[in-house]
Amino acid sequence: MFREGAEAVEAVYRSDWGRIVATLIRLLGDFDLAEEVAQEAFAIAVDQWRTSGVPDFPRAWIVRTARNRGIDRLRRQARHREALEAPGEAWWSRSAEQPDYDTSDITDDRLRLIFTCCHPALPPEAQVALTLRTLCGLETDEIARAFLVPTATMAQRLVRAKRKIRDAGIPYAVPETRAMPERLDAVLTVLYLVFNEGYAATRGDRMLRPDLCAEAIRLARLLRSLLEPRPPAEATALLALMLLHDSRSAARLDAAGDLVTLEEQDRSLWDREQIAAALPLVEEALQDRPGAFALQAAIAALHCQAQRAEDTDWLQIVHLYDLLEELQPSPVVSLNRAVAVAMLDGAAPGLALIETLAAAGDLDGYHLLHAARADLLRRLGAPRDAAKSYARALELVTNPNERRFLEKRLRSLAP
Repeated sequence: MFREGAEAVEAVYRSDWGRIVATLIRLLGDFDLAEEVAQEAFAIAVDQWRTSGVPDFPRAWIVRTARNRGIDRLRRQARHREALEAPGEAWWSRSAEQPDYDTSDITDDRLRLIFTCCHPALPPEAQVALTLRTLCGLETDEIARAFLVPTATMAQRLVRAKRKIRDAGIPYAVPETRAMPERLDAVLTVLYLVFNEGYAATRGDRMLRPDLCAEAIRLARLLRSLLEPRPPAEATALLALMLLHDSRSAARLDAAGDLVTLEEQDRSLWDREQIAAALPLVEEALQDRPGAFALQAAIAALHCQAQRAEDTDWLQIVHLYDLLEELQPSPVVSLNRAVAVAMLDGAAPGLALIETLAAAGDLDGYHLLHAARADLLRRLGAPRDAAKSYARALELVTNPNERRFLEKRLRSLAP
């Protein structure tokens, strides 16, 4: 019974943390309080579920327990006396003007509060980081990886963002329709990073977290539907990008759970129906001047349309990366472009680009830079240098599936 209860608590935590916290923020009106009582409720569940069994509706049990503890705490704090006059009603909903549409249009707590958290008064990186941590359940180090900054730096950003919200009295309000565009970029970035964490988890025994991928896709669909009849191209592009990447999930790991590279994947395992559903969305997103997500979706579409790895249109992919690098320059985009160049023109030109990136130092803590460098050195017949880069990548990688893949490649270099 104890093991069953503990496993159930862990499962609910992994799959529903974000939804639970989002609901509690709506009910209690306080970020920190919502997180704290959610943690307390999970701790209580560990003790109670092992003796009384797992309830029929575990998430509802957690929400009810956390909400009761939150209300009890508010009752004990004089500074929350006003909130106690209407328990369960978020204080920001009383102080903010009503939006110019029926709030029932946004029925999902998480999407509503993602918009709320992405307030333009906060710096863009703080908007995204706070939303990922509080509403989407990502840990601080997972968010730090997404931003390529140290964990301590990201922790400080989160503290400052919450302090800004508190000290400046930033209202947590559903934006009016006309105010949505100024928050859209941050919201799309949040969904993109949540999907990425599900597609290549930072930690844990699994490479993939299908729950996060499915939730990001669900929210992207909901967001796009809210923006009808003419959803922005980037919202359409992001949905297409997620669908295309997710379509390859079944082929990313072999029977032993080890990582399989894109060029070695069994393409018969790809979800062709999902690819077919995504391709018209890519075309739609490319109608106007394409944005960053549209270009990435176009690259993913070219991969998914190739029946064999050798059929991949690397010339067109390099061209798309050229456009993406011009539109959204970043070291990671440049690294991906270098890999594409290596596939088009050979390992040597690609390695030259990667060496330039490595010399700049921006990606020294990014394990994929060293893994890509090692792979090209291996292909060029430089096993000693390749081994050094694989060793560096192994120092940085955190996912056990990726670690096993790199260790296997490193062992293959042995005489």
